[in-house]
Formats: sequence, C-alpha cells, structure tokens
Amino acid sequence: MPLPRREAAPAKLNLSLHVTGRRADGYHLLDSLVVFLELGDVVTVAPGPLSLSLTGPFAQGLAAEPDNLCLRAARLAGREARITLEKNLPVASGIGGGSADAAAVLRALDARPERPEMLGADLPACLAGRPLRMRGLGEILVPLPPLPQLHVLLVNPGRGLPTPAVFKALAQRDNPPMPEPLPDFPDAPALIAFLQECRNDLEAPAIALMPEIADCLAAIRATGAALARMSGSGATCFGLFATAAQAQAARARIAGANPGWWVAASGLAPAKH
Repeated sequence: MPLPRREAAPAKLNLSLHVTGRRADGYHLLDSLVVFLELGDVVTVAPGPLSLSLTGPFAQGLAAEPDNLCLRAARLAGREARITLEKNLPVASGIGGGSADAAAVLRALDARPERPEMLGADLPACLAGRPLRMRGLGEILVPLPPLPQLHVLLVNPGRGLPTPAVFKALAQRDNPPMPEPLPDFPDAPALIAFLQECRNDLEAPAIALMPEIADCLAAIRATGAALARMSGSGATCFGLFATAAQAQAARARIAGANPGWWVAASGLAPAKH
C-alpha cells in the first residue's frame, strides 16, 4: 500500500425515504433517492498494525473500539493499516457518517469485499458514492444519471438519534414506493418538484422521539427553502435552495439563532468512479 492515502467520506443524504414493508426477520424494505455531498469526514490510511485515531470536531462522540466501522471495514478487507478518521459530521445523525467512513476505508485500501452490506445497509450505497435509487434492505442499487446541482442546508439539533428506536416507533410499515420508473430531472426545479411529492416515512416517528427535529424543519422553512425534510432516520434535516448564496445565508441565520445546533451548507459531491 502506498504511503498515507486520504479518502473523502462524503455525507449521504436521503432526499426521499419510503418504507415499503418489513420482512419476516424484522428488516425493513426501503425505496430511497440517495445523493452524496461535498461535505463529509476524511479517512487517512497508512502502513502499520491495525489501529484507529480520531480527530476533528466530532471525535469526542466516538471511541476507537474494536467494533468501530472503520476497523471492521479493514478486518473485512483482511488488511492491516493505521487509520485516522477526521470526524466532521455529527454522530448518529442520519447522514451516513459511519457507513461513509467505512466505505472510505475500503476505497483507500483498494478493497472490494463481496458482501459490504455485512457492515451495514448503507455500505453498498456509500461505496458507490454517486446518485442512486436504493431499494430492498439497501443492497439493490440503481445508478442515476448525473443530477442537477442542489444547494443544501444541513441542520442538526445537536443530539444523536439511534436508528433502531426510530424504526421501532414507526406506525405504518407498508407504504407506497416512489414511481416506477423515476422521471427525468432536466433541472433543479424539476427534481425539487418531484421530491415534494415524495416522503421520509421515518420523519414522524423521529419527531415523536425528538421534538427538536420539528424545530429544525420549521427553522429551515422560515428561510424560504424550496423543500425541508429529515434525512435518513434523523436527526439531521436539510433544506434545498436555488443558489449556494441562499443556502449560505440560511446557514448564517439559523446558526446565529441556534448556537447549540450543527448547521452547514454544501453542494453535491462529484461521483466516485
């Protein structure tokens, strides 16, 4: 392996998240439009015995324990490496941080394990790192053509929300999927108009567990976002804007009024190849 390799671990955003059923084994079936952002964590791998060092503003929310997904990814790949994780994203926040980090480790090690979903349902999507329709348990991936650029505001109330608790609180588990096939998205307004007809079925149970999520959504809507929605199982919410300047202005406004929240603005990441 070459000397230290840095690999971006872009945040994953569920622009829609329809829960379409539950299997007999308890796992839920999903239909989600997934994109990745310029914003994210950063993983560095270097030769050496397997280890993990944590840096960055959210390092204190993690521990370098054996079950950390970065270490599990290296073990799944059968590789030894010194791993440094620069944790820029909040932990347990619905934007794929842990799965994105593990996928970045695998990319940095040039590893392509046969069953990356063993590390989590989001791993196959995070390995792909491009716009996708994600179905089933997360393992059925339909790559999408390049999407129009979106200008995204992210708002998190500063608390983690465990995914299992949100699914447990879900009242309706058999909901309609997105249309088949998906329409074309010639520009951002067309994509946003489509998303306005979609849902995140985990939003209501997440708000029931953490009412601050509703406060985040209200704050985003108050800035004039074209769409405000929760990502994944929460608690991070997002707003979509026509321009980067509008997203940055909304970021400044919300951050100034809510110093305990994590607020960021980002565009879409270049697709991985």
